[in-house]
Amino acid sequence: MDQAANDHFQRLCDIVAQLRAPGGCPWDREQTNESLLPALIEEAYEVAGAVRAKDDANFREELGDLLLLIVMHAEIAGEAGRFKIDNVISEVSEKLIRRHPHVFGEGDAHDSGAVLKQWERIKHEEKKTNGGHYLDGLPSALPGLIRAQKAQSKSARVNFDWTELGDVIAKVEEELSEAKAAIASLATASRVGAATGQDRQAIENEIGDLLFAVVNLARKCQLDAESALQKATDKFVTRFNRLEDELRTQGKKLGDVDLGELDAIWNRIKENAQHPTSNAQRSSSELDVES
Repeated sequence: MDQAANDHFQRLCDIVAQLRAPGGCPWDREQTNESLLPALIEEAYEVAGAVRAKDDANFREELGDLLLLIVMHAEIAGEAGRFKIDNVISEVSEKLIRRHPHVFGEGDAHDSGAVLKQWERIKHEEKKTNGGHYLDGLPSALPGLIRAQKAQSKSARVNFDWTELGDVIAKVEEELSEAKAAIASLATASRVGAATGQDRQAIENEIGDLLFAVVNLARKCQLDAESALQKATDKFVTRFNRLEDELRTQGKKLGDVDLGELDAIWNRIKENAQHPTSNAQRSSSELDVES
């Protein structure tokens, strides 16, 4: 970091300190580490959104907002005498040096796979306690998809992993079959009035296993499950908005149209999205005939 960057960072820290000081901003002075948690999580997601959108201006802004919250959290801790931003920076710097012996020491890691295994080994040694487990450090607060993929990735680094993609696909199919069986069992029990909470719990368990298996499939295909689902959701929202627009052109509203008609419109939208060129050519030909 050059001197100008150091100066800018120190200025940010000074501004935050002034906001928190007597006579500063009433809102900033009221904040605690706990009260700022929702904003911290929200800003991290907004950073991710800017990256996915490939919007550098927004990316830069969102990184600034995230950095502000990090400095604010450290300032609040510093006021209570717990630690300062200097401690945060110093500790993470030392950790980077310890966990990169192939760069800063005598370690030997020539590819990213070896680097990750080395990182996990060093991290495990640093955090090891009597009776501790390898996955104890897996954050419980992570979103489900991210936590599942992180657990799978960490396990893979110690060789607990499927070797063939076909085995992973077979596992997805197995879990889907078990979910179907649990749903069928509940339906049967419901018809005879014998459905129990355990039947519904069985479905939850099987669907959870299915989701976990699908996340593993994404990982083995070198995809990020969270990003893949975000893109699928974005696609759904875009198409649903087009469906709503189509209804409006017909003088209709959502909620007043039956599923059959909605499906027909949806399928046309999907077809247009998958084959835009052929549909444009077909529309042009239809216009030629009409003219």
